[in-house]
Amino acid sequence: MGILAIKDKILDVPIIQGGMGVGVSLGKLAGAVMAQGGMGCISAANPGFMHPEFREKSLVANLEQFAAEIKKAREIAKGRGLLAVNIMVASSTYVESVAQAVKSKADVIVSGAGLPLELPALVKGSDIAIAPIVSSGRAATVICRSWLRKHDVLPDFIVVEGAEAGGHLGFSKEELTEGSYKSLMEILQDVIEAVKPFAEIAARAIPIFVAGGIYTGQNMADYVKAGAAGVQLGTRFIGTHECDATDEYKQQFLNATVDDIVLIKSPAGLPGRAINNPFVKRATAERIAPNRCINCLQTCKPNETPYCISEALINAVTQKADEGLIFTGTNGWRINEIRSVKEVIDELIHEYALYMGGLIHV
Repeated sequence: MGILAIKDKILDVPIIQGGMGVGVSLGKLAGAVMAQGGMGCISAANPGFMHPEFREKSLVANLEQFAAEIKKAREIAKGRGLLAVNIMVASSTYVESVAQAVKSKADVIVSGAGLPLELPALVKGSDIAIAPIVSSGRAATVICRSWLRKHDVLPDFIVVEGAEAGGHLGFSKEELTEGSYKSLMEILQDVIEAVKPFAEIAARAIPIFVAGGIYTGQNMADYVKAGAAGVQLGTRFIGTHECDATDEYKQQFLNATVDDIVLIKSPAGLPGRAINNPFVKRATAERIAPNRCINCLQTCKPNETPYCISEALINAVTQKADEGLIFTGTNGWRINEIRSVKEVIDELIHEYALYMGGLIHV
């Protein structure tokens, strides 16, 4: 249906699959989403965790596997959809991962876990699209103003992430525990207003996608009616056959109840949302000293960190899932069966069309 152009590339379905690491959204999941006309997304968080030289040469292993996963997604998609990569600003290999994404010809870099103020300089001379993740109109203004002043560019689109998202959250612990944060709808309106003057300067639209708690086609329609170009979903795609995580990992979601979704303290210096499994309970009660540091986060202090986040995430997809960290959005407990990506997207778009009043063709 060709509804949105991003740097002259058409996104047929207004859905971005959120980047989920470690080992949850790689080439298989991203390619399957792309094959349905959406934007698949590969996480740049330690994609080489299964590489035989990962512990000794983590950077080499990660970049090699990152490139391989991008190639795999392209092969699966067979020319459909758009391919994004999610690269955290807080990553110690941020610069190298961006360079690899450009070299491997990803369509889009989505970047959060910090303000990606230098991203335009890192992709200069390429045609890759760049999109920051923000949780406030203020952050959107800071990024747009900085990019325009220093690099004479503006975001190709923006992802607005609310407090119901999984993984690292751009809100304080107090805001999350006290419920004093703005709703995703309120943040969307703030960002729309913040971006307006920059869109006028660019003489083009700066599409905004919303993320965090999106689960149904009705959710999609509500936000599109309010001004969003589309949505980003991460957690919902964990409940698919094509998700790169193990079956045991997915079973944790099938078993979860609403009370199993909790907030945690992350070594990244941000609050996070995860399933309250034995690992999380232990990490809440005591410090779990890292066995070995691979220098994954710029902000991490190995001698002080409550646990090694890379080790915890890798354990979840390589050992017993309940002995590792399993990030989830607030709706993780709603996954009650494993389906195909096609079934999930077909259902979302059917509901979306229904709540949009039949204004689109699917």
